[in-house]
Amino acid sequence: MKLRYYFLLILASCFIYSAQAQITSWRDLYKVKKKDTIYGIAMLYGLTVDELKVANPEMAQADYVLKKGDTIFIPFAKEQKPQSKQIAPDIKNTPTVPLRTDVRQRAVKIGIMLPLHNVDGDGQRMIEYYRGLLMGCDSLRRSGISTEIHAWNVNIDADIRQVLLDKSAQQCDIIFGPLYTKQVAALANFCDKYNIKMVIPFSISGNDVETHESIYQVYQPQSVIDQAAVEAFMERFEGDHPVIIDCNDSTSNKAHFISLLRKTLDAKGINYNITNLNNAYEQFEKAFDPAQHNVVVLNSGKGAFMTKAFNKLSLLQSEVADMTLSVFGYNEWLVYERQQKRNFCNLDLYLPSTFYYNAQSINTMQLEQSYKDWFHVDMQHRQPRFALTGFDHALFFIKGLHTYGIDFTAERSQALVRPIQTPLRFTKVSPQGGNKNNAFMLIHYTPTGKIQMINY
Repeated sequence: MKLRYYFLLILASCFIYSAQAQITSWRDLYKVKKKDTIYGIAMLYGLTVDELKVANPEMAQADYVLKKGDTIFIPFAKEQKPQSKQIAPDIKNTPTVPLRTDVRQRAVKIGIMLPLHNVDGDGQRMIEYYRGLLMGCDSLRRSGISTEIHAWNVNIDADIRQVLLDKSAQQCDIIFGPLYTKQVAALANFCDKYNIKMVIPFSISGNDVETHESIYQVYQPQSVIDQAAVEAFMERFEGDHPVIIDCNDSTSNKAHFISLLRKTLDAKGINYNITNLNNAYEQFEKAFDPAQHNVVVLNSGKGAFMTKAFNKLSLLQSEVADMTLSVFGYNEWLVYERQQKRNFCNLDLYLPSTFYYNAQSINTMQLEQSYKDWFHVDMQHRQPRFALTGFDHALFFIKGLHTYGIDFTAERSQALVRPIQTPLRFTKVSPQGGNKNNAFMLIHYTPTGKIQMINY
C-alpha cells in the first residue's frame, strides 16, 4: 500500500517499533474521529484488536485513552501479508516486469528498506535519516514534485526476500537501502529485474556494484578516500616542504594514508622530514624549513594528539618570524570545529572529506529547527548529521528522476541541487555495473577566518 508523503511525515514523528518486528510495512494511517473506538477502527480495516495494538504499542498501556485527532498506524491484516515461510521466487527468472508511465509526469514512487526502529543505534540513526528524506520530499512538494512513499523496517536479522514479495516494492522507481551487506545481493537482483534505482546510502562491504546496474553506491571505502586525499595533497602543496609528526599512537588507523603519502612523495623525489610529537621544542623545530612553506601531517587522527600538536605548532609560529605552515588533517577533526576553529584558521587547516556539516549555514540552521519542530527532538550530535544526509539524498535523486526520467544517471552534469551537507557525484564503474559516488572535497579554514569547500 503506497503512503503519500504527508502521511509519512506524521509516521516518522512517532516511530515506535516492537523489538520482535523484523519487517514492518504500514498499510495506512488513521486520524481518530469523535466517538471512534479501538474495536471500531479494527473492524473498519478488517483487523483484530490485537493486531491494531501490536502496530500501536502505546495502546497496551494501562492508562491509554483513544483521543480525537490522534494518528494511529494501520497494519496489514495477517491474511494480507506474505506467509512467513514463503520465499520470493528467483528474481532473475521472473518473466514479467511491470510497465510504468513516465516518472516525469507523475509522483515519484519511493521505497525505504532500512532498519527503522528504536531498538539499537542502527535503527535510531536510520530513523533520523528517514525523517530527513521525508523533509526532502516535503521541500520537493512545495516546488511542485509529488512523491509516494512505502517504508519497511528491515533490520539486521530480516530476510529481505520476504519484503520483496510485497507487490508495492515492484512499483517503486527508487529504493533507499539496505543497511546490511548480506541483504544487498537479493535487493540488487530485484532492482535489476524491475528497473528500479537502488541507493545504498551507508557503509557496506563487497563489490555488488560491479555487477548490478541498478546500484548507486554512496559510501566510499576509506582506501578510496585516502587515495583522493593524497592526490589533493600533492596538487595543493606542490613545491612545499612536508613534515610528518609521529604521535606515538600504536592504535592509529592512519597507517594506510601515511604509507600512501610517503610512497607518493618518495616516487616524486620530494624530501620530507619526520619529527616526534614528544620531542623537545628545539628538536621539534629542526624538522621545519623557514625558507619554505611547511605542510604538516599527523599520523593519528585522535583529538588529544591534535590538540598537543596544535599547541606546538602555534608556539613555533610565534617564535619563528619567517615560519609559514599549513596543516593537512582528518575528517574526524570536524567534531572539534566549535572548540578549535580559531586554531583551525590560524594553522591554515585543510580537512579531506566527503561531507561538511556547516553549523553556521542559514540553510542548516533552518533545517535543524524544522526537524525539531516536526519531531520534537534535536538531530543526533554526529558527523555527518543523518537527517541532513537523508534530505540531500532525497533532493538529489528524486529531483533528478523527476527531471530526467529513465535517463537520470546521477553524474555531475545532472546535479540539480546544491547540497546542505552531502555532495553527490556518480560515475559508472563498468558497462554491466552500477554507479559509485566519487564526490570529494577539502575543507579549508583560512587564516582570515573563512571556510572554503574545495571540490574535486
